Amino acid sequence: MPMAAADIEALIVAGIPDARVEITDLAGDGDHYAARVISASFAGVPRVRQHQAVYNALGGRMGGVLHALQLTTSAE
Repeated sequence: MPMAAADIEALIVAGIPDARVEITDLAGDGDHYAARVISASFAGVPRVRQHQAVYNALGGRMGGVLHALQLTTSAE
């Protein structure tokens, strides 16, 4: 069962409280999303660690209930 965009956003914000999150359904199928995550906590943090923080917030759902997520992160 696909994951709703609102659920993805809620998980990310729960894990990264100051995050601003924009979710886009890339294929219209509820299975392939793009997420833009902006957080001051990312300042000075390497991109790979920023992405890891988002994946951690998703709690292991990547590759399972959340099939694909194109991720863009930044501090501003």
